[in-house]
Amino acid sequence: MPEQEEPMKKILSPSILAADHAALGEGLNVVRECGLTWLHLDIMDGNFVPNISFGPGVVKALRSRDDSLFFDTHLMLARPDAYVEKFAEAGADLITVHVEPDYPKAETLRRIRALGKQAGISLNPDTPAEALLPFLDEVDLVLVMSVFPGFGGQKFIADVLPKIETLARLRRERGGNWRIEVDGGVDETTAPRCLAAGADTLVAGTAFFNAPDKARFIRVCRGEV
Repeated sequence: MPEQEEPMKKILSPSILAADHAALGEGLNVVRECGLTWLHLDIMDGNFVPNISFGPGVVKALRSRDDSLFFDTHLMLARPDAYVEKFAEAGADLITVHVEPDYPKAETLRRIRALGKQAGISLNPDTPAEALLPFLDEVDLVLVMSVFPGFGGQKFIADVLPKIETLARLRRERGGNWRIEVDGGVDETTAPRCLAAGADTLVAGTAFFNAPDKARFIRVCRGEV
C-alpha cells in the first residue's frame, strides 16, 4: 500500500480578476498586505471561454509593481502553446494550460518547464479526471475548475468534489507531488469542502476581495479554523 503523502502547505491564491480593473495595482497591494504569497492571473481569449480579460502586457505591468509574489497564471486560451513564451517573459512563475483544446499539450508543458517556469494542467467541471493521466508526470499543479470558466462570482459546482478526491488518490498512488488547486465559487463555506476532498491550493476572487474580515477568510482557506 502506498505511503501516505506529506500534507502540503495550504495556499490561497487570490484572483486579480475580481479586483477593481481600473486599479489592478491596488488589488495587488491588498494581496501583498494580507501577507499572501500567490496571485492568480486569469487570462481569457474570448474563444475558449466567453470572455476576454488581459494579456502579457498587464502581467508585465503587475510584475513591475512586485517582484516577490508568485504569479499563478491560468491560460484559458484555445492555443496556449502560442503564448507561453510571452507570459514567461512577462513574469509568470506558474503557467497552467487547459486539457480540453486541441494543441500539443505534452510538448507545451515541457516547453513551460524548459523556460524555467512551473507547469500546470487544468480541466473544466465536465471533464473527467482521467483526461489528465497522460500529463501528470509533466506538471507541478493540477487545477480543477469548480465553475465553467469565463466569469467571476459563479456558484460552486459541488459535483467536482469527487474529482478532487480522485486526483488526490492518484497523487498518493503515483507518488506525485503536484499541487491540487480549485478555482470557482470558493468561499468560507466551500473552501473547507475542497480541502477535505484533498485540495491544497484555493483560488478566490470575489469572496476574497469582498471579505469584511480578510484575515479570517485566509485562515479558513488554509484550513486553520
